[in-house]
Amino acid sequence: MSQHPQRQPAAAPKLIASTPAEARKLAETLMDVMSALLGVIERETELVRAGKIREAMAFEPKKAELSRHYVHAVAHLKASQKYLAQAAPELLTTLHRHHDVFRAMLQINLTVLATAHAVSESIVRGVNTEIQRRNIPNTYSSAGQRVTPGPRHMTPLALSRSL
Repeated sequence: MSQHPQRQPAAAPKLIASTPAEARKLAETLMDVMSALLGVIERETELVRAGKIREAMAFEPKKAELSRHYVHAVAHLKASQKYLAQAAPELLTTLHRHHDVFRAMLQINLTVLATAHAVSESIVRGVNTEIQRRNIPNTYSSAGQRVTPGPRHMTPLALSRSL
């Protein structure tokens, strides 16, 4: 057990819009955060597609920061949803459309990242198979059949996950 318990960051107070100006400010904040996050995600997607994983990883701190801002903005929007639905339904519709585009771009990013992960995993498995094939002795039974060696002949593959 740890003697120093981890401190959770204090939750930001939820801002509930009660005027049209506050509602517009809340919507603008959410759209700005989504646009900034989309910019980072699109750049990350381009770099991963180009195989520049190390450069794409440099965007992680900015992406994490913008993601936190996005979560806070969505929480504030949810707290004000009832007011927005009554006072500014067109603003809510615009936010839904903008969020649909945002979600589609996120899906593309997730697909690219999943593909890169699958490819890298396939490469590592291929390297491991080749190493195991070279390390396993070729033996035959008395009947002339190839014998598969046991697990004690397997050499573990070690790799560094840091780039």
